[in-house]
Amino acid sequence: MERPLERRTAARTAVVWDVVQALLEQPDRAGEQQVLDIGGGTGGFAVRVAARGNRVTVVDPSPDALAALARRADEQGVADRVTGLQGDLGDLVGLAPEGGVDLVLCHGVLGLVDDPATALRTIASVLRPGGALSLLVGQRHAAVLARAMAGHLSAARALLDDAGPTVPGERQGDRQGERRFTAEEVDGLLGQAGLTPRSTHGIRVFTDLVPSALLDLEPGAGAALLDLERAVAARPEYLTVASQLHVVATR
Repeated sequence: MERPLERRTAARTAVVWDVVQALLEQPDRAGEQQVLDIGGGTGGFAVRVAARGNRVTVVDPSPDALAALARRADEQGVADRVTGLQGDLGDLVGLAPEGGVDLVLCHGVLGLVDDPATALRTIASVLRPGGALSLLVGQRHAAVLARAMAGHLSAARALLDDAGPTVPGERQGDRQGERRFTAEEVDGLLGQAGLTPRSTHGIRVFTDLVPSALLDLEPGAGAALLDLERAVAARPEYLTVASQLHVVATR
């Protein structure tokens, strides 16, 4: 039986995966693609991408995560198409071929670097012309709301105009020290890096707000939550309450 945590995880990742899968299936991207997954950890996305006939390089600082990635890829029969390299965004130039990557996945990483603008320029340098970036970042407006709801009123006020690090007590799944962005800030940073935003989706609009007890007790609640997340992801009026922004940009 699916547990509430599993239902939340599915709702958090499904919309992002829908978009990534659509990118991989575009007619102009037929055939094997070279995919770079920055901070891809244990391969939650990388293995699924490889299973669709693509070659994936995962760059992650954790040797334990890379070991788990290798096991998962082997179990799924895609070990020959998945490569794990220890490193982070700062090491990218030496780990990925310049202008040789069709798709970069950068999910939950940009908010952890000291200089997001430089990081995006580095990502742009490894993308081929026409290549795409799937970028997932924390969204500032939702963080302000979450801080206020948790009783951190001064912190909420401070974050209104400052993309600073998080504090304890925010929505489940957030990481302390993560920088937050507005959609306008993301678009500006992408433009400075020579990347053109193509679509923006709101991720985790309701998932972090629905009580676990409801997911555990209400029949069909998990599927209904996932359907609701998919329904509102592309609606601009919900972007400001989404915990994360998923932006696709092209070089």
